[in-house]
Amino acid sequence: MLKFRLTVRATGRPEMSKMKSSSSELDLDRPNIEDYLPYGCIQEPNGKLRLRDLLDISPTLTEAAGAIVDDSFTRCFKSIPPEPWNWNVYLFPLWCLGVGVRYLILFPLRVLVLTIGWIIFLSAYFPVHVLLKGHDKLRKKLERGLVELICSFFVASWTGVVKYHGPRPSMRPKQVFVSNHTSMIDFIILEQMTAFAVIMQKHPGWVGLLQSTILESVGCIWFHRSEAKDREIVAKKLRDHVQGADNNPLLIFPEGTCVNNHYTVMFKKGAFELGCTVCPIAIKYNKIFVDAFWNSRKQSFTMHLLQLMTSWAVVCDVWYLEPQNLKPGETPIEFAERVRDIISVRAGLKKVPWDGYLKYSRPSPKHREMKQQSFAESVLRRLEEK
Repeated sequence: MLKFRLTVRATGRPEMSKMKSSSSELDLDRPNIEDYLPYGCIQEPNGKLRLRDLLDISPTLTEAAGAIVDDSFTRCFKSIPPEPWNWNVYLFPLWCLGVGVRYLILFPLRVLVLTIGWIIFLSAYFPVHVLLKGHDKLRKKLERGLVELICSFFVASWTGVVKYHGPRPSMRPKQVFVSNHTSMIDFIILEQMTAFAVIMQKHPGWVGLLQSTILESVGCIWFHRSEAKDREIVAKKLRDHVQGADNNPLLIFPEGTCVNNHYTVMFKKGAFELGCTVCPIAIKYNKIFVDAFWNSRKQSFTMHLLQLMTSWAVVCDVWYLEPQNLKPGETPIEFAERVRDIISVRAGLKKVPWDGYLKYSRPSPKHREMKQQSFAESVLRRLEEK
């Protein structure tokens, strides 16, 4: 047990001189908490600070300090800025040259590549979509190939260097693919290899237009995060989709939000209670050239794409991992955690016990009032003692 001894300086301010332990003595190189309090507010007639005055509310203080010092939830959704390297007179000119190459040479070329890709895609997609309505099997096959093509143009517009590991996904009934989620480009990177039907939030603007037209042709399912009814509709669509042998493979991001590719948050159990095989996919980005994390609260997807297109390259690895099935006696939540373990280990990500949807919500008033009441009761007990 730790023992404290408080002494008083000549000025009347108390200070902590030593912390003694049964095994060793520790020198504390940190400011005293008393130094931050107004002078005179902590003195008693005998000139000493009673430690129990602070420890009486220590549970609340400890919880608050812990939330500030070790905020593992907020860290999941923050971009980690790269270390600056243009800090001296020799490196700064090279950095300026690199900026000129990226913005004045690479960026225009990438815009041209993406424009050519859209021209080819649109000139083929709409005739196929309109003229082959009576030939559903052929139409779906051609539309699937065209979606893969435009996604390949998107990856080329970032100079994407993507290495795929494992067998390419195939169309089979009763299987669903799940992956960790860093950005909407996760879907594009996976889609260029296999035309997945993805479960995704409905977005506004030009992204929403693509969702409601082109991407619906490959069986994608959209939902509104704030609509409770959408969850029931989506759950039914998921069950119907995995039963179809001719449907595109189903892709779900069970975290439900973008995480910064250093952590994985809790997986939603919806993908793991469909009664089908779950195929994990692990995605890990190399941040040597650009951080692929998309913080949708601070940056639109258009600006995110511009950031990628003005970088040197987007480098990442994709692992198609061994399919998993629900074990006897295992609950869907335990199944989800087991698959999250597999993905986290393969991609080198740290697991945290947080629900990603907390990112979109505020603490409930009831929870806040309970904390306030607990703190008030501890203060009242101390006042009654005096």
